[in-house]
Amino acid sequence: MQAKRIIPCLDVDDGRVVKGSNFTNIQDAGDPVELARRYNDDGADELTFLDIGASYKSRETLLEVVRQIAAEVFIPLCVGGGIRALKDMREAMNAGADKVSVCTSALDHPLLLSEMANVYGSQCVVLSIDAKLVGQDKQGKPVWHAFSHGGRTDTGRDAVAWALEAASLGAGEILLNSIDADGTGQGYDIQLIRRVLETVSVPVIASGGAGSLEQIAEVLLPPGSAGAGALWGNADAALVASLLHFGKTTIPEIKKYAESRGVCVRW
Repeated sequence: MQAKRIIPCLDVDDGRVVKGSNFTNIQDAGDPVELARRYNDDGADELTFLDIGASYKSRETLLEVVRQIAAEVFIPLCVGGGIRALKDMREAMNAGADKVSVCTSALDHPLLLSEMANVYGSQCVVLSIDAKLVGQDKQGKPVWHAFSHGGRTDTGRDAVAWALEAASLGAGEILLNSIDADGTGQGYDIQLIRRVLETVSVPVIASGGAGSLEQIAEVLLPPGSAGAGALWGNADAALVASLLHFGKTTIPEIKKYAESRGVCVRW
């Protein structure tokens, strides 16, 4: 069984880690370099750095902060925010990123995914989808749209179909963010995660809504796991932010609990 990953997420704006709810009500959560060092030492499998203000404020990624973080961590580092062209990816990779995450730029120019994959390989290209529930189709199934510019703009594009298209263009991984669940502590949008996993063949990282150890384990559990019942997500990785930033739990505690529930984790 492939080990599931626990990935702390540093949402950074103006050089500070921030966290909000439903992409709003932002509050300060600490220094990115200090937090990166702590999570690396605690056994995080990867680290995601997202400059959340870059796309809508038209700023470049905070490359200096990326360099400082890269100097502190020895685990894969994914950098996103303001990656609009191949040269932006090159700068991020040169600053120490192992892969980059793109959202708005890929929605505007889908072939950017192919350009990036052709140069660096699909394993270095992560498509970030900010998805929000917008209604139901004629069969009564939920419909999610992909939003751009930090969750501010509804593109009208079906999020599940976009994930499939992006994977075919070269995205090697999907970072699936639920705007509805973000920062609520009410759990990941497991229904959304399952829908995307059923559609794509690339790894899917669940993001948005982690409020307890149980919810993290559930989003990672494969179907049929002992004790899983209906609450399983089978995501390849779980992104965690508030629970870690505000000291409600630690990475070792997450892994120990997930393992007790039957999730294969890395130590």
